[in-house]
Amino acid sequence: MKKAFIIFSLIAIIIACNSNEKDTSTDSATTETAVEDPEAEKGLALVAKSDCFTCHKVAEVSVGPAYEAVAARYPDNDAVIDSLAGKIIDGGTGNWGTLPMTPHPDISQEDAKTMVKYILSLK
Repeated sequence: MKKAFIIFSLIAIIIACNSNEKDTSTDSATTETAVEDPEAEKGLALVAKSDCFTCHKVAEVSVGPAYEAVAARYPDNDAVIDSLAGKIIDGGTGNWGTLPMTPHPDISQEDAKTMVKYILSLK
């Protein structure tokens, strides 16, 4: 069981790191999403600058859940924002299936919170 988890983790990392082709659906997803809140707009810029769109799309399931599905599942409050920001930084598994989300330790807590606020604004 432990070996299977490690193998799935490595596959997810390889897929995320080996995406050399530009995904044009990412560009349309970021430009089609109306962002009126300046903080949410900053969050969108941070998401677009990172590797998030490698595994996530705004409205459709990819490797990870669609951001709209994340927004629909979680309430917009400080506890949830802190929790999801921690998942961005530390990674995780189990909430959306068995495929783990890779950790992003180089993203600051404040930037991760801003990214979460953008995602939750998609309700």
